[in-house]
Formats: sequence, C-alpha cells, structure tokens
Amino acid sequence: MHYAGTKGFLKPCLLLLLRERPDHGYDLVVRLAPLGLGEEESASVYRALRELEHEQLVRSSWQPSTAGPLRRTYELTTAGVAALASWVRALEQTRAELDYFLYRYAVLVATRDWAKPRAANDSGSPPPEN
Repeated sequence: MHYAGTKGFLKPCLLLLLRERPDHGYDLVVRLAPLGLGEEESASVYRALRELEHEQLVRSSWQPSTAGPLRRTYELTTAGVAALASWVRALEQTRAELDYFLYRYAVLVATRDWAKPRAANDSGSPPPEN
C-alpha cells in the first residue's frame, strides 16, 4: 500500500512556485518535480492554473518569447499570497498530526513483541490473576 500524500497538493505547490517568480505553464510543470509532482500531466497543471485564475489567486498575461509565439505567463495575486499562507498553516497542522502518528507507531514498535500476533480480544494488559 502506498499513501498518495501529494493528492490535492498541486494547487499549493503552484502557488509556492509562483510566489518564487512568475512563470509559464510548461516551466511550472518542470519545476514541480522536486516537490514530488514530477509525474503530473501537463493537462492537470493547466487545469489547476485555470482554476486558480478563476479563483483570482493567479492572473495571466501573454508575453513575447524569444523562441517563438507569445507565451502565457502566470503570476500570484495578493489573494494568492494570502491563500498560500493559509495552505502553509494547514500543512503545518497536518505535519504535526503526522509526526504524532509516527511517534505513536515508533513507541508501539519499540514496546511490543511483534513476533506473535495479538488476539482480537487482547487489550495488551496482562491477564487477571485467579
């Protein structure tokens, strides 16, 4: 089983990249790779950019290109900066919850005898004395 932790992570990643600097769609696709989203289809990225633009978190304009036709450049709006900050707060909370989960698991592994499975009615406490 693999946890798909990056599901729903595309929009905040795009906001972060656009906070770093305005960019073109294709370049954003490339810049997503280090954030764990390198396998995103470009169609998903462009769809997310359109949604962010509809939500007025980013704006776009056509810019001249030295290598060919005009290219659409995306940049963050003031509302996008605020949305990014909100995502950061939510991600910090999620990280704290994940850290706590991993801590509890580590304690469990360190204190249990994993060689024998526990019975369904085993509470982990010693049996009562007769």
